[in-house]
Amino acid sequence: MTILIAVACGILVFLMFVFFIEYTRRSRNALRQRMRYYADGSYAKDSKSEAKKQKQQTGEKIMDFVKRMAKYLVKIKQAETLDLKMQQAGLPILGSEFLVMAAIGGVLAGFAVFLLTMKLSSALIVVFAALVGEWFYVLYRIDKRRKDFVNQLSDCLTTVANALRAGFSFLQAMELISKEMEPPISEEFAQTIREMKLGTRMEDALETMDVRVGCPDFSLVIAAVLIQHQVGGNLAQILDTISNTINERIRMRREVMALTAQGRASGWVLALLPIALAAILSVMNPSYLAPLWEDQIGRLAIGAALVLELIGFIVIKRIVDIEV
Repeated sequence: MTILIAVACGILVFLMFVFFIEYTRRSRNALRQRMRYYADGSYAKDSKSEAKKQKQQTGEKIMDFVKRMAKYLVKIKQAETLDLKMQQAGLPILGSEFLVMAAIGGVLAGFAVFLLTMKLSSALIVVFAALVGEWFYVLYRIDKRRKDFVNQLSDCLTTVANALRAGFSFLQAMELISKEMEPPISEEFAQTIREMKLGTRMEDALETMDVRVGCPDFSLVIAAVLIQHQVGGNLAQILDTISNTINERIRMRREVMALTAQGRASGWVLALLPIALAAILSVMNPSYLAPLWEDQIGRLAIGAALVLELIGFIVIKRIVDIEV
């Protein structure tokens, strides 16, 4: 029962971490809207309640504390590498700020579990689980954002090709994408346009965008655009050809996902079934599994079972993960 309480507390703190990340993102979007008001007058003021203003002030104070703590981690190389991860995940924070927020979330989760169980070992386990969960959340956002980008890429290339045929320049076509399409592709193009307006060469800005997106299909597009910019050619026709290729790859990828759905489901069921069964037995008959927690051999058996489950899950995932 103690382990279930610890897991529940860890999940609760993790959800608080996700909520704060999303709140920070909405606050950053509100800041962009206020800046857009001074840029082109497109921001309309709306009346806000005092409670909402007070909530925003509280969130800003928390974020200011996070930024002050993050200043001590800016020089760490791992924090600089995390900056790119935060951009790929679409999170409006720096890598050092993420480290601070993750540490605070882990410590709060461990402290809550320690108050409930009065066991330091359980608290340390929850701290580690919270840190791992926060990192997996970032990886999940990166993967989801990349998939959304790939799904929008074909329509983006068709729009750019049609704009070029209509007499638009490539920069004007990029601005059209940033205004007419949905995120994440509109956000990436808008950021690239801002970099070029600040003096970055188009080649460097596109290569930076390619690194930030991290998608093989988009790397093909960037290579084609850069080659055409150097040697010339019909860019609209090239983009149409790449768009057709990407559509075929997406169709084939979806067929592979459908054919391997049973294998992926089997991997998740085999991995979660023992854990779910142990949780149910712990609630229905706590004494039944007591030897596993109290005896040294039982704890070693649990550790070996978890390692074997992890190995089996990785093997199944490797089998059904077919690159297209």
